[in-house]
Amino acid sequence: MECEMIAAVLYGKEDLRLERIETPRAGEGEIVVRVGAALTCGTDLKVYRRGYHAMMLKPPIPFGHEVAGIVSEIGRGVTNFRVGDRVVALNSAPCDRCFFCLHDQQNLCEDLLFNNGAYAEYIRVPARIVQKNTLLVPEGVPFEYAALTEPLACVVRGFEETGATPGDTMVVIGAGPIGLMFMHVAQISGMEVIAVVKRDDQVATAKLFGAAHVVQTTEVDDVVAATRGLTGQGRGADSVIEAVATPDTWVWAVDMVRKGGVVNFFGGPPSGTSVALDTNRLHYGDITLKASFHHTPATCRTAFNLITSGRFHCAEAITARVRLDEVPGLFSRMLSRNGGSRDIKTAVFPEGAPR
Repeated sequence: MECEMIAAVLYGKEDLRLERIETPRAGEGEIVVRVGAALTCGTDLKVYRRGYHAMMLKPPIPFGHEVAGIVSEIGRGVTNFRVGDRVVALNSAPCDRCFFCLHDQQNLCEDLLFNNGAYAEYIRVPARIVQKNTLLVPEGVPFEYAALTEPLACVVRGFEETGATPGDTMVVIGAGPIGLMFMHVAQISGMEVIAVVKRDDQVATAKLFGAAHVVQTTEVDDVVAATRGLTGQGRGADSVIEAVATPDTWVWAVDMVRKGGVVNFFGGPPSGTSVALDTNRLHYGDITLKASFHHTPATCRTAFNLITSGRFHCAEAITARVRLDEVPGLFSRMLSRNGGSRDIKTAVFPEGAPR
């Protein structure tokens, strides 16, 4: 393993630089992974736009968090992995000792340990993540597919939180990567999915990922009425997933759900955002409002099983492939694109994109 490597380092707002930095070495309980593939993420784009993330990272720091590759070094005390193993290392692991962990809310762990540095030739995986949230990737499963485990684990947890059952109707507002993953997980689980999208190209993509019906916001006068009209007797959906993160879509979500239904506000709006909701409808409609953040070791494994079993549309989710040296330019383009892009996830390959 060389002493130096190439990595994308975030220095601040829209300041992502490709640099030669010291190659990480494995400390006690740690492993070093030679990156096979890393994926772009909406969270990374938000961090790039504002220059930091209070919980996950503070610059300057190697960037990226969805990653899979080959173990290149193991630290003292590591017994569950060997050099040469194919692995996916999740971006966090809980302590399993704090109040929230002991109340089965590991995603809210008071000492949640994050890891970053996926857009690089190598990444060090901390001991806690090695122990609790690193998984062996079967031969035949491409690294870019395995790297989908982290975002899919967040979606799986959000889906489970709705309490949806086969045969239910679920509305998913938004057709970005997360919205599409929700549609597909719901479809795999036996839901009838109604997608609410904006762009023309998202109509076909939503159907590809499992939507039985699609409402295009630019083609109807009343989005809520059009969506409710696709449910039994117009009563509304059993559950609604909001995956856009705007005040308007939060209000839509509440208006689209049936009495006794569940709304999951999955999209995270900017700090300070306020929303006015109809309290009468909430109370007399007996509506449950939830929000979901992050993942747990259990949902990571559920997501991983969906991927490795071949049930999840991994190939359709990876819509572009780039080299590591293209990452700074890629994020600049992602920030400035006008909404016409069909890209879902871009895979980054340090050794060059496979043909």
